[in-house]
Amino acid sequence: MRRLFFPFLTVLCLIAPVSGGFAQISASSADFDTQTITLALTQEPPQLNSMKATDQVSALILGHVMEGLLSYDRRGKIIPGVAEKWEINSTGATFWLRKDARWSDGKPVTADDFLFAWQTALKPETASEYSFILYSIENAEDINKGKKPTDSLAVTVVDDHTLTVEFETPIGYFDKLVAFTTFFPARRDFFEARGDSYGADAKDLLFNGPFRMTDWVHSASLKMVKNEHYWDRDNIHLNAINADYITEDSRARLNLYIDGKIVHTRLDGETYKDALTQRQRIRSFTTGSVFYLEYNFRKGRITTNRNLRKAIQHVFDPEEFVNKVLATPGNLPGRSLFPVWLGGVEDKFRREYKAAEPKIDLALARDYLEKAKVELGVEKIPPLVLLVGNSPTSAKQAEYLQGVFKEKLDIDVKIDIQTFKQRLAKMTSGDFDMVAAGWGPDFDDIMTFGDLFASWNLNNRGRYNNPDYDRLVRIGMTRADPKTRMDAMGELQRILTEDAVIIPQYEQGVIYLMHPKVKGVVRRVVGADPDFRRARIVK
Repeated sequence: MRRLFFPFLTVLCLIAPVSGGFAQISASSADFDTQTITLALTQEPPQLNSMKATDQVSALILGHVMEGLLSYDRRGKIIPGVAEKWEINSTGATFWLRKDARWSDGKPVTADDFLFAWQTALKPETASEYSFILYSIENAEDINKGKKPTDSLAVTVVDDHTLTVEFETPIGYFDKLVAFTTFFPARRDFFEARGDSYGADAKDLLFNGPFRMTDWVHSASLKMVKNEHYWDRDNIHLNAINADYITEDSRARLNLYIDGKIVHTRLDGETYKDALTQRQRIRSFTTGSVFYLEYNFRKGRITTNRNLRKAIQHVFDPEEFVNKVLATPGNLPGRSLFPVWLGGVEDKFRREYKAAEPKIDLALARDYLEKAKVELGVEKIPPLVLLVGNSPTSAKQAEYLQGVFKEKLDIDVKIDIQTFKQRLAKMTSGDFDMVAAGWGPDFDDIMTFGDLFASWNLNNRGRYNNPDYDRLVRIGMTRADPKTRMDAMGELQRILTEDAVIIPQYEQGVIYLMHPKVKGVVRRVVGADPDFRRARIVK
């Protein structure tokens, strides 16, 4: 079903007929005269400090208002950003910044802005969950762990427009890393003037991307306008992007779309049926993201018991989950942490390194369960707390899992429904037994998934800790030979299944509606998605 998928292409597939559905969509959400579009966000970004951002919504906004040394074209290939040229070898990298790059207040973007941002992200007191992504730079890990001062980071500002980087170990994908959010710049004087409020509001941000934020009404709306100081402003066609609505309710978003209030909305199982009935032009896109159940491995949590996790592994059926629960086109049953689009040595990784697929075996699952009870010294497994989001889709998925665990294993599940921000807080603090989680690619390399459950990665919310896993991640991060790297990832994939670290649920395909007069929107697996930076409105 996915053999024709090309991960770096914009995939817009018509999967429903068109029959006057567009006539129902007014132009108010896509104003040609002013080149203004209106969107709905599923959540409010928790904050917009690029050094600390971890969530998809923040990445979407930051991808429109900020720019790193390098960027992505519409096919997901690396292109110049603030850096107009660069050289990377086994020991380090040099970036030459364009002289016409400007902040939204008109001041130049300099090499020091990047050095400052990277140093700040690494400071232990910053508590950046993505600080580890800078570890390829010499001394970065020691700085982050408080062993060395920040000024020991092996990054040199040669002059305002030249930056050199020395590597801790060779790394073959540094160009892809520097396009990621954590590598975005921050200007020292502005950051220090804002202090702890940096990134908390529109006035507390400075922008160097195609757009700048002018308004942010918390829990209600935000507005971005074209950045007239952006170096490539002549190729930016939209004058404004208004996010006038923030709601996780997919039905509310569909109604907003039909009423001409927004230009784009994602569909779920129920709204998909409604859109079909109304003969809307439904498009599909494969996001490259993987969704799974993640366990809590912190001391004292019952889910540290491997036999309990193996029991659950052998009753969860990803095929049934995709077909009966998600019930929308484009999703693939979850088999691995590594999605099918990732490249391997000469072919796709998953073709070269087959993922083990645990059998759905009730008898085997119950054997594991009995062993778990003995090891835990209980006659019945205490209720497990399942942390989920507050959308109707999340609730539906949680109720399905609750029913399966009860029916198959007589395990009670307590569903803990939380808003996006509250769920992130609980994931970070470890207030769960299981959490419905997911991961989308930050950059185009297998390590964007491979290091997720390394002990030092703060996005490893359950705090899984396995020295063998860490060793394999280090090989994947530091070796140049593709086969050596992929052999390590193949072994890592085996550990994830054998130790039941996660329960893969599905690889995400999304179906959505897009206003027919909005052209040039890019969908891809890396970078901001959807990407409206080069979009325009036609008559």
